[in-house]
Amino acid sequence: MKNARPTPASPLRIGTRGSPLALAQAFETRDRLAAAHGLSEDCFEIVVIKVTGDQIQDKSLKEIGGKGLFTREIEEALLEGAIDIAVHSMKDMPVEQPAGLIIDCYLPREDVRDAFVSLRYKSINDLPQGAVVGSSSLRRRAQLANRRPDLKLVEFRGNVQTRLKKLDDNVAEATFLAMAGLSRLGRTEVAQSAIAPEEMLPAVAQGAIGVERRLEDAAVDALLAPIRDLPTAQRLSAERAFLAELDGSCETPIAGLALLEGENLWLRGEILRPDGSSVLRGERRGPIAAGADMGRDLARDLLTRAGPGFFDFKA
Repeated sequence: MKNARPTPASPLRIGTRGSPLALAQAFETRDRLAAAHGLSEDCFEIVVIKVTGDQIQDKSLKEIGGKGLFTREIEEALLEGAIDIAVHSMKDMPVEQPAGLIIDCYLPREDVRDAFVSLRYKSINDLPQGAVVGSSSLRRRAQLANRRPDLKLVEFRGNVQTRLKKLDDNVAEATFLAMAGLSRLGRTEVAQSAIAPEEMLPAVAQGAIGVERRLEDAAVDALLAPIRDLPTAQRLSAERAFLAELDGSCETPIAGLALLEGENLWLRGEILRPDGSSVLRGERRGPIAAGADMGRDLARDLLTRAGPGFFDFKA
């Protein structure tokens, strides 16, 4: 962006996926920027970009290529100058950005918990023996298989409306969504219950929105400065370092959550065999500034305990 201050004639172009949740996140980013700089909504343009992950709904993420499928086309548009910033759900983001791009702006983090969604049952414990549960998340499926090996787990993708219809059509008895997404959509009533992290540790960076920009774009860097949330950045520094050291992808069941405790940070992490037959957990506490180091150290510890081939089992 050539001008530091967007105008209606030269609006800041915000790139996003086209799902209702992605649009809600883009609008939140726009509104925070408008409020921070005293700008009107017409100083911003929401640019919807079709991504591969949204266009292919009948296959698992593992089959079609993992997390990058939700970001690739958007990042290409950013590098080409077709948009000025990109808004992402951080749990969908690969741990490394393409050369020339950076994510150094996070909005205040929402509820990190998973939501249990069912038309008939109130919680995981209420599900009857052998009930069918749908989820596209390998992490959630492995955690559920570890806890309730009697359940039948099936692939389940789509937005909130699609998943609710699948439940209504008896494709499954229950599924999971992120409480953060339901909150941002104003649909928290969809959740029968929110699952405590002690019961089901969430995905790394769940509930966090990241804003990506071109590394050399100083004007956009300055524009984003007032909306950067430091506590979220500190927590994600530890969580994403943990994920990066594990070489995490959609093919590896990994969970992690960092919390701030005064001047210190508490990081919990776990890895699971894809079939849920084994889970390894650990935690670290230390100064906030050491969060990334703690994340890497915890990951190395879990990998050592896991040994070769831990993630090779089929779900």
